[in-house]
Amino acid sequence: MTDTATAVPSTAASSVSLPSTLRLGLARGAVETKMFFREKDAVVFTFAFPIILLVLFGSIFSGSLEGTGLTVSQLYTAGLIGAGVMGSGFQNLGIGIAADRDDGTLKRLAGTPMPAAAYFVGKVVNVLVVAFLEVAILLTIGVLMYDLDLPSDPSRWVTFAWVFVLGVSAAALLGIAASSLPRSAKSAAAVISMPFVVLQFISGVFIPFTELPPWLINIASLFPLKWMCQGFRSVFLGDAGAALEIAKSYELGRVALVLGAWLVGGLVLCLTTFRWKGRKDG
Repeated sequence: MTDTATAVPSTAASSVSLPSTLRLGLARGAVETKMFFREKDAVVFTFAFPIILLVLFGSIFSGSLEGTGLTVSQLYTAGLIGAGVMGSGFQNLGIGIAADRDDGTLKRLAGTPMPAAAYFVGKVVNVLVVAFLEVAILLTIGVLMYDLDLPSDPSRWVTFAWVFVLGVSAAALLGIAASSLPRSAKSAAAVISMPFVVLQFISGVFIPFTELPPWLINIASLFPLKWMCQGFRSVFLGDAGAALEIAKSYELGRVALVLGAWLVGGLVLCLTTFRWKGRKDG
């Protein structure tokens, strides 16, 4: 009788299924998003910075682009959408995860039953939400202030979808990998932000490629931001904007190829360089 009694709870316990990694990751994503919006200064900086840049550059350089029917302000809108998506993944995750490592959050999470993948899924979910909201805000400003026309052709929205997903995913993986570079949370902002700002200036966000020397264009072409911006320009500037590209074409096939390559490369970098513990923890 004793053997039967003890067998019952054992069977019941074995029949309990643990939540899947995806479900835990989505739950973690909800937590990450709530934590992000509770940090008011981070929210203000993340959303206000590209908005301020768009309003400043769009107002100062408001002339027309000869032979295209487009304005410089519309060109900046498309470029800053790419920079906003890249920043949401690369900059925010690079700095945020470095802070999690420095304050011991990663070390504590590593000691819980939660799969490691669920933590990263949660981070990516948070990035997707922030990037989507940022794009929506920048598009609203572009439409209301700079007469940006939203695409009426469904195929251009399909292009937007795959450029957005590939771009934000590659940026998120690169941000996770780059989070291992800073020695501490205090240095993370400088270490992550400086190369990202430089990359924006050579990737066609603030300065058209026609104004850049060839060697800078060649450097920018190695990184994903240039191709993300090019993809978004194809969506929001249409055929008229193709004349502004170096190849006189948006080269969407190459955009997909380069972003896909950085997605794979970012995953490899994450798997080979990511650290759960800070350097002071050994």
